[in-house]
Amino acid sequence: MDTYLTVFGQNETEYVEKRSRFITTLRHCETEAEASAFLEEMRSKYWDARHNCFAYSVEEGKLCRYHDDGEPHGTAGKPMFDVIVGSKITNIAVVVTRYFGGVLLGTGGLVRAYSKSVQDVLSGAEVFKMVPSAVLSVTCDYTDHGKLVNLISSVDGVVENTDFAENVTVEFCLKKDTVFEFEKKLTETFSARLKFDIKQEKLTPFKEK
Repeated sequence: MDTYLTVFGQNETEYVEKRSRFITTLRHCETEAEASAFLEEMRSKYWDARHNCFAYSVEEGKLCRYHDDGEPHGTAGKPMFDVIVGSKITNIAVVVTRYFGGVLLGTGGLVRAYSKSVQDVLSGAEVFKMVPSAVLSVTCDYTDHGKLVNLISSVDGVVENTDFAENVTVEFCLKKDTVFEFEKKLTETFSARLKFDIKQEKLTPFKEK
């Protein structure tokens, strides 16, 4: 599992240049099928627009596509894609819808407009870092529960589930590079009375600061 940056959900911005409207829509997509479905949704929504140009990077950057959709070659899709690559954000798709305003922008103007459109929509989105993590489980007495939760918080762990039965079982997520630190603190804090099990490993989103 590799660390990468992504954006969840959807974000939209609008930019006007010489009466041409550029409506930019960004959506989290993990596969080419999701990106294609998103593109078709935008084409249907903005069916009366002259252009619906797109660029996407999915499967953690392993699959990338872009298209000018009738704009002069290299003036829309490629500049959009270049902004995505420069941001190092993946698992996203971007559609820029252009309503022509009657004034030609020229190739340089188009490149700037499509680049700015993607820069704007990315700057307004919340970026998350997907980090290799482990889901751990610890069972303790009720009297130890509060201290355990504080310990988990001290290593930036995130509690995902708590089962209050005869004892308390806490499942929580830690970045993999903090597991050793947590193990050491757990041993010291509870005099080796408590142990943990690793339930699974996964990529977990942490908001970029």
